[in-house]
Amino acid sequence: MQYAKNFSLKEYNTFGINVTAKKFISVTSITQLKNVLKENRDVFVIGGGSNMLLTQNIDQTVVHLDIKGVIVNHETENTVEVTSMAGENWHEFVVWCIDQNYGGLENLSLIPGNVGTCPIQNIGAYGFEVKDTLLFVEAIDTTTLEIKKFTNQECNFGYRDSIFKQTLKGKYIILNVTFKLTTKEHNINISYGAIQEEIGNNHTPNLKEISNAIINIRNRKLPDPKKIGNSGSFFKNPVIERAHFHQLQAQYPTIPSYPVSDTQIKVPAGWLIEQAGFKGKSFGNAGVHDKQALVLVNYGNATGKEIYTIATTIQQKIKDLFNIYLEIEVNVF
Repeated sequence: MQYAKNFSLKEYNTFGINVTAKKFISVTSITQLKNVLKENRDVFVIGGGSNMLLTQNIDQTVVHLDIKGVIVNHETENTVEVTSMAGENWHEFVVWCIDQNYGGLENLSLIPGNVGTCPIQNIGAYGFEVKDTLLFVEAIDTTTLEIKKFTNQECNFGYRDSIFKQTLKGKYIILNVTFKLTTKEHNINISYGAIQEEIGNNHTPNLKEISNAIINIRNRKLPDPKKIGNSGSFFKNPVIERAHFHQLQAQYPTIPSYPVSDTQIKVPAGWLIEQAGFKGKSFGNAGVHDKQALVLVNYGNATGKEIYTIATTIQQKIKDLFNIYLEIEVNVF
C-alpha cells in the first residue's frame, strides 16, 4: 500500500492536471481499502483518472483503487461470465476477452480508464454500451463498509449515466464488475459507416478485426492522453425534441441526427461545437482538438480552471446559436 502527503496527481488523471492531494493512498486489495475507509471517512477515489477534470487541490484523502484480477466464473457452450476487479485497465481487459474469443466488448476498444469506473459512466461507443453485457456490480458502502451487489437493473443505467453518478454518488466504491459475454455466434455490430469502411464488405469480421478497426478509427480521431492531456468526449450528445430539430434543420440542412424515439432526436455535440467555430482553436495552454471538436485538450501546462472556462464558453455559445444546452460528460472537481 503506497502512502504519501502533498502528492501530485498529474500522473493520475488523463488531462495531466498538476494538482496536489493532501494525503494519497494506493490500495491493492479490498482489505486494504476497508482499513483506509475505517480511518478516513471522507475520501476521494481515483481509478484510471480518465473521466475527471481537477480544478483545485484535493484536501480529502485521495484513494487510488489499484485492485486487480480477472476471473472466469462460469462458461457454457454459448456464453461466459467474467468478473474483472476495478483496478484493471479497461482496454487491456477488452483485449484479454477478445483473445479468449469472448464477444460483447469489442466495440468498446481503446476507451481510456479502468473497469471500476465503466458502470458509473455507462461507457459506450459504436453501437454498444456497458449495460448491454453487464450482469452485476459489487461495491462497498463507504460508511458501513458492507459490500452490496447491484444488478444491471439496479444500476439504473442511462445515456452516460447510472445510479452511481446520481443518488449513490460518493456513497459506494465499485470493487468489481461481472459481464455476460458470448463464446460463439457473436452478436457483432458494424452498422456504423466508419467501421464498415475500415473493415470492408468482403467478409464477416471476427472480434479481433472489429476491435482493430475501432482502434484505428479512434487513433486517427482522438488524441493519445499520454501525449496530449485529454479526457475523451467532454460533452454529452444532446437529445432534443423533434420540433426543435426541424427548426434547426431548416437553418442547417446538413445537421446530422440520430432518432431516439418518436418525439426526440440526438444531435452530435461535436458537430455543434465545430459549427460554432471552436474546432482546433487554442486558448493559451488549452484548447479544442483539431480532429474532434468534442475533445478538450491540455497542451502541457493548462490548469483545470482554464479547461473548465473553455467548456463554459462553448456551452454559452451553443446555447446562443442553437438553443441547446450541452451537458458536461466529464466529472468536474
